[in-house]
Amino acid sequence: WLGIDYGEKRIGLAWGDELGVATPLKAATGATLEERMDSIGKLIQERSVTELVVGYPYNMDGTVGFKAREVDAFIGKLEKQFQLPVHRIDERLSSHAAQQSLGWSARRERELRKTGVLDSAAAALILQDWLEQQVPLVDAFEFEED
Repeated sequence: WLGIDYGEKRIGLAWGDELGVATPLKAATGATLEERMDSIGKLIQERSVTELVVGYPYNMDGTVGFKAREVDAFIGKLEKQFQLPVHRIDERLSSHAAQQSLGWSARRERELRKTGVLDSAAAALILQDWLEQQVPLVDAFEFEED
């Protein structure tokens, strides 16, 4: 799986393995959307990705606003270019949670935001949330009884 946190300038990326663990990857930070889409395409090929998980920015009241419609347009481009299933998952507060979990100061956040590190950390949280909804950890392993 490839987790995606869409942004106008940077696209955070994370890879999910068969064990259900999401790992941040280098963000797609090309100057144009086409360059960022090319980066995503390379990752899809390199990692044999079969499904995409995109953070979906619902408003705090659960409604769909301007930003969500922007992500819908991006998802349309993903579907057209890569022909893979795309799953939307609620991403409210994912960037804030990523910053909190990494313990960054405001100054450190400004420095690293430009590189896409925060975006990819958010993508990993989004993907991990989706993975945990698909296969609960306890069900992923078989336990033998004595």
